[in-house]
Order: sequence, then C-alpha cells, then structure tokens
Amino acid sequence: MTAELVRGQNHTLPQTRLEIRVSAGSPVVAGATLGDEHGTVRGTEWVAHPGSPRLPGLEVSRQAAADHRLAVDLDALPGAVHRVTVLLALPTGAGHPARFGAVAAPFVAVTGLDGTEIATFTLIGLDTESAVAALELYRRQGAWKVRAVGQGYAAGLAGMLADQGLDRAAELAASIQDAVASGLARSVAPPPPRTPDGERVRHPAGPAPAPADPAPPRPGSEPLGGPTTAPAPGGTTGAAAPGAAGAGNAAPGAAGGGPIDYAHPRRQTSAPPPPPPTAPSAAPGQPAPPVAGDATGWSMDERLYNQIWGMFEDLARAVAAYRSAVDFAESRMEQELDRALSDPRHRMGGAGDLARERARDKCQDLTARAREALDRDLAQLAAESAVVEPALPAPYAGWDNPVWHGYRVPMELPMALRLGELHLPERTDLRIPLLVRLPLERGVWIDSGRTASEAAAATGGDRLRRLAMDSAVTLAARLLAVYPANEFSVHVIDPAGAAAGALAPLTDAGVLAAPPASGAGGVSAVLAHLTRRVDLVQMAVRAGAADSLPPDLDTGEHLLIVNDFPHGFDDRAVTQLRYLADEGPAVGVHLLMVADREDARDYGPVLDPLWRSLLRVTPVADDHLVDPWVGHAWTYEPCRVPEGSRVLEQVLALVAAARRADPR
Repeated sequence: MTAELVRGQNHTLPQTRLEIRVSAGSPVVAGATLGDEHGTVRGTEWVAHPGSPRLPGLEVSRQAAADHRLAVDLDALPGAVHRVTVLLALPTGAGHPARFGAVAAPFVAVTGLDGTEIATFTLIGLDTESAVAALELYRRQGAWKVRAVGQGYAAGLAGMLADQGLDRAAELAASIQDAVASGLARSVAPPPPRTPDGERVRHPAGPAPAPADPAPPRPGSEPLGGPTTAPAPGGTTGAAAPGAAGAGNAAPGAAGGGPIDYAHPRRQTSAPPPPPPTAPSAAPGQPAPPVAGDATGWSMDERLYNQIWGMFEDLARAVAAYRSAVDFAESRMEQELDRALSDPRHRMGGAGDLARERARDKCQDLTARAREALDRDLAQLAAESAVVEPALPAPYAGWDNPVWHGYRVPMELPMALRLGELHLPERTDLRIPLLVRLPLERGVWIDSGRTASEAAAATGGDRLRRLAMDSAVTLAARLLAVYPANEFSVHVIDPAGAAAGALAPLTDAGVLAAPPASGAGGVSAVLAHLTRRVDLVQMAVRAGAADSLPPDLDTGEHLLIVNDFPHGFDDRAVTQLRYLADEGPAVGVHLLMVADREDARDYGPVLDPLWRSLLRVTPVADDHLVDPWVGHAWTYEPCRVPEGSRVLEQVLALVAAARRADPR
C-alpha cells in the first residue's frame, strides 16, 4: 500500500534499490546530496547534479525537465553516507519561472524497480522559494527510511547547498545552472500548450507575437515517471504506460494478458474536436489498424501534428521501458553472480558453473522478453508512420513527399514546420518528423564544425560547410513556402561571398529581401536595419502604440541567414547579433546561423549565451537532441531535397510569383 506522506512524516523502505520520480508543472533541476551521520555534505563529490549525474549508488537526470527519474541503490552508497537528500531547483535565466509559487506543486514518488509506489509526497505551500529539499532517505539503526521534507529556500540552490554544510556552495550552484543551460539548448521543445477548452495557443496578430509559456504534457497524458510507466521485470512496460505504443491496456510481456489495445486513449483533450477519420475495423483479437489523424484537434493539420507528437512520445517511452528492463536484467544477473561467488564452495567446480549459467540464462530470457515487447511496439509505430507520412501537409512533409508537387502558396500560417527527422538506434528506419512551432520561438544554429559528430569528422571541411549552407537554404525555402505571400522576408549575410553557389536557388528565384550582404559594410547595414526594426516594434508594443510605427517599416516576419560567423564581424556587429538572437524572436526577427563554434573560440565565454539561445542542428546525422520526456539522445538528420529533383526550384518559383502578384 502506498504511503501518502505529509511534511515531516517518515516511512520505512522495504527495499534498497529504488527509483525516485519527480513530476512538476515546468522544467526543474533534479539532484541529490549525500550526507554523513550529521547530515553534512563533505564536498562537491557528494553532490549528484546534471553536470555530474553519477555517484556510487546514485544517478540523476542530465538536464532540466518537467519529469525525472532518479536511480538509487542504497547498498552501493559509501559506508560514510547516512542520508540522501533529493533536491529540486528552478533553472535560472529568461523564460523560466523565478519561484515555485508560480508553478504547479511538484509531486515526488519513491518506487521499487517494478514501478510499485512505496511513498509519495506533494510539495504544497511553496511561494518565493526557487529551490527545495523534497525528500530525504536516511539510515536509522541499520534500516533505511524516507522522510517528506519540503524545505524551500528563497536563496535558491546556493542557499540550500550552503545549509547542508557544503563549502563553496555558490560556485557549485552556478556550475549546475550552467550545465542545465547547456542541456536546455539541446532539448527539443515540447508540444504547444492548449487553453482549458482545448484550443491551441496562438500568437496574437500584429508585429509583436508574444512568446508562449512553457508547454505542459499532452492533455490527458500521465506525467513522465508516473507510477504507470515503470518497466516491470522481464521487460514489460507496465499496465498502462502513457502513450507507449504496445502498452495501451495490458502488459506486453504478461502471459495470458490478451491482445494489446493500440488505440491512443492518452491523446485526448476536453474539447469536442471534429470527428476523426473512420478507422477500418480490426479483425477479432487484433489491434485496430492505424489511421492518419487519430489524435484530437480542430483541423486535420492539428490532428496530424498531435499524432506526430504522440508517436514521438510513444517511441521515447517504449525504448525507455526496454532499456530499463535490460538494465534490470543485467543488474539482477550481477547480483546473482556476486551471491554465487561470495560462497567459497561455489567458486570452483560444477556448482559455481551451474549458478553462473542460470544467472546468464535468466538475464537472456528477460532481455529477450523485453525485446519482444519492444519489437511489437516498434512494428505498430512503423505501421502508423507508414499511413501518417503520405497524409502530411506540405509544412510537415519531407521534400520527397508528392504533396510538394501540388504546392500552392497558403493563405494562413500553419502551426508547425518540419525541421528534420529523428530516430533511435533500436530501429533506425523508424523516423519521427521533428516539428517546430511557428512563428519560431528561438533561432537555429546549423553547426558546420567537424568536431560535432563522427559523421561530421568523416566529412571534408569544405563539403561540410556546403552541406550546412544547403540545409540553411532548404530551411529558408520551407519558411518562405509556408508563410502567406510577402509575410516573410529573408536576409543573408555572407561576408566573403563563399556561399554564392548554395544560395543560388534563393537568388535565382528572386525571393530574397536584398542581395546577400558581403564585406564589413554589408554586415553592418543589415544588422543596423534589423536592429532598428526590433527596437521600434518593441517600443511601440510597450507603449501600446503599434499604429504609430513608421509606414516604411515591414511588420512581417524576418529571417537573417548568417554564413561563416564570425568572419566579417567586429565587436559591434557581434553585440548586435546577440541582441537579435535574444530579442528578435518575440518581435518577428529570427536568426539562422551557419557557423563552426571553433572559429569563434577567440571570443571565449562571451558568446556562450548566443550558442545556448539557438537550437543546434547539424548538416549530417548526429545524436545530440534530447526529448522532453525521458531524455533520450536522438539522432537528427536534416530534410534533404532528393537527388536530381527540381521540387525546391518549383516551389520557390511559385512563391516568387505570388509575391509579385501581391506586392503590398
């Protein structure tokens, strides 16, 4: 029976291998400290945090997220450790809440490896605090117990660490927040928030769309790390793993559990959506065939968008369950081998060999059952992908989709744009479209450095830079294609003119706002023009006088492509670029940089905020993006135009014709 704790209450722990699961209303930093018999943290090596996530017997998340799983093995802790304190803190920086009173009350659960809840605690009553000691596991007379603490600190992470006796607490807190900021720069944004009636949150019309609040999990979904998502021994994914294909209403590995319901009950909202397409009836005992648009939404585009995010989450959770089950099987095998070898009688001879063989057989059996469940889930997702991909509208579709051959300039802005594809090593041919919301809420950095990944290192420097610029051009073309005519302008800074060949599709079609700027004078002119636009729109919006903008000011969206940064940039230009990256997206000015970070190393940490503010993608395959649910490292691949296809030129020709017909 689960113990629902209140502040100060304790509960005996029946086992020593545990998971601590955290669910919060917005991204939080989760960590843990080790304390001696007096509760003192003896040094930074006794603190597990995103920058140093593993300690003996303890592992925490590597990034800030709304949901976390912390692994604890109390038997593996150092002998001097008598207390483990679970810490939560809010990330610092723009766009993040400054106090726990502004977010939903965090929920913490202590569970066994099979997902069974042992104790739970909801941290209510927090207000100005930005860090909190949530739980502590402590040893008393040889037995371990859990206590609900809920002690908040208005002084933040530094104050909390100092209170536990840690020297140089402020320095460690700053390094933790730096590691978190670096992790957030790699994270894929979650799906967009919805209003209480289920309607998608949209940017207001006008020159200054306001940035949206951090998005909650999909409506109706269980929070990641909730009690129903844990893998069970033998590779099962739990009886009702939220959103996980193949884990609808029965444990995939359970004998006699009956057919698995592959419907998506978690993809729901409280609003009455238009009826989804009618799905073909399934044969008795078989899952319903997948159908495009089986998620909710007010339009087919919105249903497809929600369905893709559902597939993304399903794949993340299914693979997480498989990996956790394999880890459990290997851990249990190691424990059984240790027990067998601890008896001197079993170290030699047939008894020891038999014990080792049995342990390995059990591990292989559990792993095989987990893989069987995963393969079933992957097969269902692959079938769903096969029907969803052909049904995607142009903004969501790859360049090889026939929908582009029937392209027409839209009359309104879609809710999202396909930036590339994501996949996991468990099945590399199962690709999930990476969709980003429109208007863009952060800039994009296409990394042209050869140190980015193994694929980049194997590609010649000139070839990699060309691929990076090709990716920038195809992304700019997509943005031009999905916006109504003359509502999106593209500017280019190419200081040395090195990207003339890659830019040919844009320049030949005549869709650029002006010829690519080169030389120091060109760089300065473009940056001054866009900086002035940001300044004027910001002042008008803050004063509530949007109608007083100069008549020559283009209030549409703008994209600035910067090639070969920082070549051609002086200190003033670098400052202006940082300003555009920080302030531009809120008022319709977006940045698309093609750069190798090594080229800018002379600037040192001055440019760190710039790199962190941009979503980093690569021109070749690279596993650097993480999902917002379980933190898998996903391999990203950009959208490429098929070899020999003229689809890009045809689309840009239609965009140019529409712009000429509607000059505004």
